[in-house]
Amino acid sequence: MLTTNEIRTAFLEYFASNGHQIVPSSSLVPKNDPTLLFTNAGMVQFKNVFTGQETRPYSRATTAQKVVRAGGKHNDLDNVGYTARHHTFFEMMGNFSFGDYFKPEAIEFAWNLVTKGFNLPKDKLLVTVFAEDEDAAGLWRSIAGLDDSRIIRIPTSDNFWRMGDTGPCGPCSEIFFDHGPDVPGGPPGSPDEDGDRFVEIWNLVFMQYFEDPPGTRSPLPRPSIDTGLGLERFAAIMQGKRDNYDTDTFVALIQASADLTHQAVEGPFKASHRVVADHLRSSAFLIADGVLPSKDGRGYVLRRIMRRAMRHLHMMGTTEPTFYKLLPALIQQMGGAYPELVHGEALIRETMRGEEERFKAMLDRGLHLLEEEKSHLASGASLPGDVAFRLYDTFGFPLDLTQDALRGSGHDVDVKGFEDAMAVQRQRARAAWTGSGDTTVETIWFEARDKFGASEFLGYSTEQADGEVQAVIAGNEFLKKASVGSEVAVLLNQTPFYGESGGQAGDTGFLTASGVKIAITDTQKKAGDLIVHYGTVTEGTLRPGMAVTATVDHDRRSAIRAHHSATHLLHEALRRHLGAHVAQKGSLNTAERLRFDVSQPRPITDEELAAIEAEVNNRIRDNSQVVTRSMTPDEAIAEGATALFGEKYGDEVRVVSMGAGTDNQNPWSMELCGGTHVNRTGDIGQFRIVSESGVSAGVRRIEAVAGKAAQDLTVSNEQRLTQMAAMMKVSVADAPERLAAVLEERRQMEKQIAHLQRQLATGNVAAAGVDKIGAVRLATRNMGETPPRELKGLAETILKQGNADVVVLISTADGKGSVVAAVGPEMVEKVDAVALVRAASAAMGGKGGGGRRDMAQAGGPDAQAADAAFAAVREALKTMA
Repeated sequence: MLTTNEIRTAFLEYFASNGHQIVPSSSLVPKNDPTLLFTNAGMVQFKNVFTGQETRPYSRATTAQKVVRAGGKHNDLDNVGYTARHHTFFEMMGNFSFGDYFKPEAIEFAWNLVTKGFNLPKDKLLVTVFAEDEDAAGLWRSIAGLDDSRIIRIPTSDNFWRMGDTGPCGPCSEIFFDHGPDVPGGPPGSPDEDGDRFVEIWNLVFMQYFEDPPGTRSPLPRPSIDTGLGLERFAAIMQGKRDNYDTDTFVALIQASADLTHQAVEGPFKASHRVVADHLRSSAFLIADGVLPSKDGRGYVLRRIMRRAMRHLHMMGTTEPTFYKLLPALIQQMGGAYPELVHGEALIRETMRGEEERFKAMLDRGLHLLEEEKSHLASGASLPGDVAFRLYDTFGFPLDLTQDALRGSGHDVDVKGFEDAMAVQRQRARAAWTGSGDTTVETIWFEARDKFGASEFLGYSTEQADGEVQAVIAGNEFLKKASVGSEVAVLLNQTPFYGESGGQAGDTGFLTASGVKIAITDTQKKAGDLIVHYGTVTEGTLRPGMAVTATVDHDRRSAIRAHHSATHLLHEALRRHLGAHVAQKGSLNTAERLRFDVSQPRPITDEELAAIEAEVNNRIRDNSQVVTRSMTPDEAIAEGATALFGEKYGDEVRVVSMGAGTDNQNPWSMELCGGTHVNRTGDIGQFRIVSESGVSAGVRRIEAVAGKAAQDLTVSNEQRLTQMAAMMKVSVADAPERLAAVLEERRQMEKQIAHLQRQLATGNVAAAGVDKIGAVRLATRNMGETPPRELKGLAETILKQGNADVVVLISTADGKGSVVAAVGPEMVEKVDAVALVRAASAAMGGKGGGGRRDMAQAGGPDAQAADAAFAAVREALKTMA
């Protein structure tokens, strides 16, 4: 029996032997399609090739593509664990032709692989074709020897594929496997087609038309092929199974779940084991591709998947975080084919552990609330939407987790009510989410890329170079010329300007020629490897074909370079001091500062930050040579270089090494990076951490400065310290001790002042400030600058002297009026302190006031109305006394 890994390898090697380039799976985060949440098909990474916007050095390709369908149009989450073939993560095998071969070869490749390569019996196979595609039907007859009874014509859009409303499109042909008459279900196109007897294993898409406008089709000049074979369902067939979860990979993961939870594989938690196994795969691969759990976008979908698995683990009796403990089983099964799981193991493990710890902290309370609310529901009634929202907002329960928890109880959720309650959050998510999160790719840059080729970057070794103007662009149009004042984008055949990428800001500077000058204010990368200079023509007229001298702003480049180089040292210092789970999640390197986001489940302490800062400065003082080498990504990672998760690398990468290793081992820091760097670590100058903060769950942000910016910060801080020392008339060395003494003196003086104010306020009240209102003795006093917090204590002290039944004190500190009223126990039935302070507050321009009948306080903005406030108190007291 072939294992899943062996099937994958056999598929790829078969097409490689037939002239196809094996292309690694692209990231689950699509880079070239803003309409997609996740990569959901094998053709996604080739979309721009099919549309003609991009070219590749090969015309035939084959892939094993990672796919996630758990959000948007393709959302299989609710069915996962309860059916035989639904998954959130699966592998899509495929072969592609970009204007090379077409239907005859595609059909022959597929038929030969299935029947000869994998030895599936021909009498178990049948195919579908689009009803109008007689070419495909004829080819299946001639190549495969199928008769018309096993070629099913489908007249619907199920067998006609479209990339979108407009664009490449064409008929499909699908290969089905027949499990036999003892399995319920009918052939495709029949009323019983949803049964399990006939299983689709391979879909061949024949891109032969271009549709624009909708309904109007014209033949493509270079017809292409896009195919997709689901590895999991094909493995089930090859292994004699009808259920994907009975294949070797899933059996291993399910057994690991059973071993950890001590629940039988085929027992009452059969579906839970399957949920856990499927969600383990999607969670681990998404984290490896740079997605972290959050409250919106891709991170929210990941959180839904993870928490659904974690709830099922909880149902099976786990009391401690368990999900992450399944990771070794997954790596053992799939780490060979997908090394990103191995390289990202520490980050994946810590992310899973942290998320489950947070979830478990609220899970019991959330489930208790759900059970309580469910007990009040009539049979078949829906859980109110506001309750589901409370579970989400307070306990972190995604809606589908609540729906899953209600599964089997006969209840559902009032989804409309939930969405109404979620309106604000949903609006924020819509504003933040616009598809994949990437900028829509402008067609003009692919046109320029095809016409002129890639820009050659010279900036690793120079900051000035001559180049030829290949294109002048404005408003997505190629210009023949641009005069003074024009804002333009300029392409050169070669340039020393660095285009913004990897968190490093783009260069600024000038393009000059005889009588011509363009001030460059930004440089960006487009279409992968086009370097685009954005600026304004300040002198002369710029035309394509001109020779110009490109000069980078040296001071700015040097400052950016220092900050960027410092991030390499910072990254490694963080890993060494905090742990291998630390991985870069984002960065920004400008001339003024650096910002570095890392995966880290808890705040970094001041002591840790001090040690990390010292470590970086030690490496700077070592002044070791910064070494840059080019190699393949696999070679670099094999040597120990750190790659950024989710980053797309080409066939060749730059490996930047900093700091000397020990005992002939690897350098202190070694990363894959295409940015610009210093020649020696000492060129960074110095490094200072400015702040550390949280960005989102599991991500911390460090802001720092390097080079001249760090020097300026140090000088500024020293100047402030010198000024403080001078003001205290001591040396800088003695300043901390003197400042501590000054603060202690101030504390003692504040205590003395408070004591004297209390004595002054309480002394001889009867002689000054006691009025008789009816039968009530009223003591009033304006306390001036006495802090309002002292008033209550003073009022209580005066009452205890026995010379007054009611005490009202007002403070006018900071220009505001604050009033306190205290009533003795013998008068509390007659006199209400709250009413008194409210009257005083109103006289001072305030509103309200609160407290008890025997003690209350209030305030007002007009401190000068204190006398009026006392008068208002007397009038209020007359009505009580």
